[in-house]
Amino acid sequence: METKKKLTCYHCGLEMTESETVWFDDKPFCCNGCKTVYEILNQSSLEKYYKINETPGIKTDAIDEEIKQKYAYLDKPEIEEKLLEFNDGQTKVVNFYVPNIHCSSCIWVLENLDRINPHISHSEVNFPTKNVRITYKGDKISLRQIVEIMASIAYPPLISLEDLNKDKQKSNRKLLYQLAIAGFAFGNIMLMALPEYIQSEGFWIERFSSLFRWMMFGLSLPVVFYSARDYFESAIKGLLAKVINVDILIALGITVLFLRSTYEIITDTGTGYFDSLTGLVFFLLIGKYFQRITYDYLSFERDYKSYFPIAVTKINPQSEQEEIIEIKDIKVGDKLIIRNEEIIPVDAVLKRNIALIDYSFVTGESLPTQKLPGDKVMAGGKQTGGYIEIEATNDVDNSYLTKLWSRGAFQNESQKNIKSYTDVISKYFTYVILSIAFLAGTYWYVTSGFSRAIWVMSAVLIVACPCALSLSAPFAFGNILRKFGYRNFYLKNAEAIEKMSKIDSIVFDKTGTLTSQEKYHVVYQGKDLSPSDKSVIKSLVKTSNHPLSRMIYKMMKDEAVVGFDQVKEMVGKGVQANKSGDSFKLGSGSFTGAIETDHSTVVYFSKNDEILGKFVFTASYREGISDLFKRLQTKYKLYVLSGDNDSEKQTLESILPSGVDLLFNQSVHDKMDFIQNLQSKGNHVMMVGDGLNDAGALQQADVGIAVSEDTNIFTPSSDGILKSDNLVKLDKYVSISKQTLRIIISSFVIAFLYNILGLGFAVTNHLTPIIAAILMPISSISIVIYVSVLTNLIVNKLGESTKV
Repeated sequence: METKKKLTCYHCGLEMTESETVWFDDKPFCCNGCKTVYEILNQSSLEKYYKINETPGIKTDAIDEEIKQKYAYLDKPEIEEKLLEFNDGQTKVVNFYVPNIHCSSCIWVLENLDRINPHISHSEVNFPTKNVRITYKGDKISLRQIVEIMASIAYPPLISLEDLNKDKQKSNRKLLYQLAIAGFAFGNIMLMALPEYIQSEGFWIERFSSLFRWMMFGLSLPVVFYSARDYFESAIKGLLAKVINVDILIALGITVLFLRSTYEIITDTGTGYFDSLTGLVFFLLIGKYFQRITYDYLSFERDYKSYFPIAVTKINPQSEQEEIIEIKDIKVGDKLIIRNEEIIPVDAVLKRNIALIDYSFVTGESLPTQKLPGDKVMAGGKQTGGYIEIEATNDVDNSYLTKLWSRGAFQNESQKNIKSYTDVISKYFTYVILSIAFLAGTYWYVTSGFSRAIWVMSAVLIVACPCALSLSAPFAFGNILRKFGYRNFYLKNAEAIEKMSKIDSIVFDKTGTLTSQEKYHVVYQGKDLSPSDKSVIKSLVKTSNHPLSRMIYKMMKDEAVVGFDQVKEMVGKGVQANKSGDSFKLGSGSFTGAIETDHSTVVYFSKNDEILGKFVFTASYREGISDLFKRLQTKYKLYVLSGDNDSEKQTLESILPSGVDLLFNQSVHDKMDFIQNLQSKGNHVMMVGDGLNDAGALQQADVGIAVSEDTNIFTPSSDGILKSDNLVKLDKYVSISKQTLRIIISSFVIAFLYNILGLGFAVTNHLTPIIAAILMPISSISIVIYVSVLTNLIVNKLGESTKV
């Protein structure tokens, strides 16, 4: 019997018993994979990796020739060229996404790849996005070799079909340039205008005021014609579509401010309002920039291309040799090899070996499905056993997963759009202001003539410029987006906050959303097991790579390991072994001879053909789910949809409050149709899901929230991405969205009060430059402070942020 002493893997920190330990260099490792990584780092003089953080590594399997073969497609020049950012024949640059990056040790080792291979010139890590940019000598080392090096030290890059189709242009920095120009002009114009505000006459004012005014005019030109260009374009599009939006008001205000100020400069009758003009554009762009930062950090428009590999191994029908082809080149009838952990790219028929396919990200089934030769396999499944051969029955464009993206919910997102509060209010605000300007102009035309009428009309439009009105929403929404992002809830745009405030129904996916993707409860039911039987079970599952075997192994982690006279794994069925004349089997009911009586996921254990017991697997629900549903149920109608069978129904009914509708065996299309049916009854629906099987429903819903264990890995197209740990705070996020709308509405009231005060001066012909200079900045700045402070206060109820 082995000792139960606990040890910790020097590389990854995994706990293990002494008998499970692989010793090397007087250090304990949990497996040969971790030992190999240590050897590579040590031989490359990268042992400092273990000094920066304790046990910083990721557990990994040893890199053998079968695994290396996965990257053979990178030897194809046409694929390499599509992945490269720069290539001059010798120096090449590539940018990889590496999901395993998690600490400072990861950064350090990845930025020292040149020590492992001197032909790697430079490597730089972007920690927030988990990207590594590598510069290397393309004539000395291949892209495939670089990827194999990264995989050998447990940092394999994630390379998908989407990478071949990404835009190679530089990131759009237009907004940043617009903001910089507006900020520069605003600051300098304020300094130039200040002397005339505090001193009306004097030697320096009289001598240089004209020069300063023309300099202010010059600085305002790039602000009006470049920084504010998007608002004019949006206003024109709105007018062409016969829609009054807030950009029409902004464009009108900028135009009137610019024309009136230009007139005053030319006629030497005043300083103009260039400071207010450039300040308005600058503050508007700041709010817009807040939103862009969050949007650029994550991708909300992901489709199946983010999930699919770039290439696949094909068996040449003439030579029977293996060759690498791109996914797009797959034709009906092609025979393909799919290895362990590889994605099935097309609908096909299984030709050789038994397949264990994980469809959890496509259909919602939480555990792998066994397929036999002759069975049909669908695109999007992941093979979890040994290698299999399949024959394509469709090309990529006509496979199941691709057809899913052709459904209407994916093609017409505009159906979800709603009118923003700002646009609705600005429509009436525009009508009111234009009416007041017309009436005031008419009055002064009758009493004082055309010149005075034009002066008063322009004054009304200037003072009623929707500075505060147009700033409150961008700053409030921008601040909320930023604060949510610090707390691992990333919304696509400000519109998502408005839509969240309107929902009355919430639909949850079960698998991977309410349940943890990594945790299952394993319960043994049956006869009492002797210590020797427990050791046999642990030893049996240790030889298997099946997901259920790994779960049982963790359950039996304190038991001893024994040897067998003979052991054999029947892929997809179970493991059998002989020891000292006894025969043991661990696997499915058909494999062990057990009679299956329920729909639960079960693994049976038999000894000499006698069933001793079974291991029952049930999903592990996230902590706090019950309380979350109780809080939500007081305000919303709740539904749970699942692609699994109803074996979890009783468990769910015991966890969730009564009144929550539970629906099982729901296909991708069933979920979409269910939400569409709710919407047809006038309901505003939020969908909360996690995988490709939820992608259609996430698009169909008014608000789609994708729950992810890691916000940087693949998630389907959605309005927001929520880190799974924060799912239990969903009610607070929705509540804050509603409160944010109330804050914006209250800021509108304050803005209207400012406008009423200013209009009083304007219509009575008492609007002097000094009054305008006081009212306009005060209204803008006070509104920005008001919404920023209040949104900070309401978001504090979410607790600590992840911002360092």
